[in-house]
Amino acid sequence: MARLPLVAAAFLALAVAGCGGDAVGERAALVGSERLRVSTDGWKTDFSRNSVSLSEFRSGGPPRDGIPPIDEPKVIGQTEAAAWLADREPVLVAELGGRARAYPVQILVWHEIVNDELDGRPIAVTFCPLCNSSVVFDRRLDGRVLTFGTTGNLRKSDLVMWDRQTESWWQQFSGEALVGELTGKRLGILRSQTLSFGDFRERYADGDVLSRETGVDRDYGRTPYEGYDRPRSEPFLFDGETDARLPAKERVAAVFVGHDAAVVPFSRLRKLPVANLRVGGTPAVVFFKAGVASPLDDAPIADSADAGTSAAFDRRVDGRTLAFEPRGERFVDRQTGTTWDITGRATNGPLAGRRLTPLRHDQQFWFALAAFLPDARIVARAGG
Repeated sequence: MARLPLVAAAFLALAVAGCGGDAVGERAALVGSERLRVSTDGWKTDFSRNSVSLSEFRSGGPPRDGIPPIDEPKVIGQTEAAAWLADREPVLVAELGGRARAYPVQILVWHEIVNDELDGRPIAVTFCPLCNSSVVFDRRLDGRVLTFGTTGNLRKSDLVMWDRQTESWWQQFSGEALVGELTGKRLGILRSQTLSFGDFRERYADGDVLSRETGVDRDYGRTPYEGYDRPRSEPFLFDGETDARLPAKERVAAVFVGHDAAVVPFSRLRKLPVANLRVGGTPAVVFFKAGVASPLDDAPIADSADAGTSAAFDRRVDGRTLAFEPRGERFVDRQTGTTWDITGRATNGPLAGRRLTPLRHDQQFWFALAAFLPDARIVARAGG
């Protein structure tokens, strides 16, 4: 609790830094028979269409797009980025059609949304600092391309986005439209992975990097959420009780297959950085690697605590199910003795050059995952 005022101060700072307008207060408005606790001023949203209670939305402080999305992203090469991006800093990596791009979290923490295009596909790269949730979406829906911004509102402490075409409101965690014309629609989720910048450079020699030239002035390299991920701090603007099965701020690797979801706590992965498991009937493996700085700890992200990172893959190759074990900073399958890296690429051995198929996964705080998926299965131990 001691750090909570810093997070509140961060939101105030973000509100003040917003592009025009005053911070949105908790002015209630009645829509039908439901009470909306956030301002409707300036919105063209059809609030009569909604799939969740309107009372669940809370103002985060900044106004609409007060946390400004990046609409005209510029990219640079790895050598240029290395002048300001430390090897241990986290980057969210999107890969399409053989092209890979790194989105430094030191930039995402100030913008939360990047409307971009990769390999000719419109994508939205999103990061919610309060949930530590990173999701990349396909911006195409029913024959049109959507562009997204930040509503300034939260639901279950998670970012609520809006699209500029219909002004519908979307949940970042799931990519589902909750309010407005597009209620019930879902965005396609694209596989992505959080890596250290050093691992990105090693694995994707031809990959480019989101530039700091965003069109706005922010203190990139420093986090406005100093101390937020420390275990004794509480989730910010989170209604209800947290799931007591794990500490609220425990980082978890979440794996999604169909309607099934399984989570492996980082506390378990730090002790044994491989988990062989099944999710939705699919044999899966979770890898963990240390050496990735937290974007929510010390103000200079490059100096922050080691949070580590995870990845999830289908562990079937050529019809054979592999079982993995750790070996140093890499992983070895017991069936062939092949060595694999954190990106699922075989680097040495009989299967060298092969890649495991990525599974949809994220790594967020437990309280957020449990709020949206209360039946999520916790994997404490996982064998072959």
